[in-house]
Amino acid sequence: MSRARYLAKRLLMAIPVVWLGTSMTWFIIFMGPIDPAARLLSEGQVRNPAAYQAAQTQLGLNQPPLQHYVDWLSNLLMFDLGRTWLLYQGSNVNALILDFLPRTLWLGFWSVLIAIFIGVPLGFYAGMRSNTVADYVASMGGIVWRAMPNFWLGIMLLAVLGSSQAIFGFSWETLGPNLTSGISGNPDLSYLSGNPLAFFTNPNATLQAIKKVAPAAIVLGSASMGNEMRIGRTAVLEVKNQDYVELAKVKGVSDRALVYKHILRNALVPLVPIITSEAFLLIGGSVLVESVFGINGIGYLFFQAAIQGDLPLVGTLMYVFILMIVGINLIQDVLYTLIDPRVGLEGE
Repeated sequence: MSRARYLAKRLLMAIPVVWLGTSMTWFIIFMGPIDPAARLLSEGQVRNPAAYQAAQTQLGLNQPPLQHYVDWLSNLLMFDLGRTWLLYQGSNVNALILDFLPRTLWLGFWSVLIAIFIGVPLGFYAGMRSNTVADYVASMGGIVWRAMPNFWLGIMLLAVLGSSQAIFGFSWETLGPNLTSGISGNPDLSYLSGNPLAFFTNPNATLQAIKKVAPAAIVLGSASMGNEMRIGRTAVLEVKNQDYVELAKVKGVSDRALVYKHILRNALVPLVPIITSEAFLLIGGSVLVESVFGINGIGYLFFQAAIQGDLPLVGTLMYVFILMIVGINLIQDVLYTLIDPRVGLEGE
């Protein structure tokens, strides 16, 4: 099986996953124990049969379940996500997602980079120097980072940065790009609208947006960073003891080639699913972290929709999350084919 056929097969397999996840979401929300129509009404209106019937009609729940399911699923597939009922009442959901999603992607992007470019190298460093002081420090650091809950670490980091002048002798808000709107809140990404190249051509705005989201990214990426340090160390230790590494040493392969071509590349293979599975956690973790840091991202939107009972919006956002998770899974498959040439071969 060629690499292209393997990826095409994985793409086709993603279709029933999206369908099943979306169908379960519909069943839980519209056929579950919580009545969506009742959540749209006040306590007095629920007792009013006319008002309750109007809410049922508004949500399409007066239709047969199968017809409602087909209509709802068809609208999602066409990305006709409708309008909100309670949260930002009457707003177009497509417009809301386009407004909120970039902040979550910005936060998730830097969180993943922190986890990968700090956690993985430290794990590899510890594995290459096993049973040394550096190994013990890195391993202990990974355990500590992994153990700290996101919401607690976020609150502590906000407290430290808010008192940085007294603690460190400098103010975080004025260090580098000036944060005129405070430590928490939304990063200003308006400069990227219509011109993604502004990321490079307007470095001051980019640095300001990075600085704004940096504390939240550190918190969100911390658990993943600790886990990747631990898994990376274990992977390197296992690869170092393989027969082909010993054979390469006997053949006189240079230390540099031995490390980069034989040890680190093969140690990345078990790390790929770990990194992508941590990306799944970043999606869920963003709900708490965005709330703590006051970032109006899609995680914050989901949280607000859930606590205010806007169940149709919850279902729509679940569909978006499912697409994001399946997309990350497909990226994992692409990375597999690049790192491990055996993936995609017949019989694998």
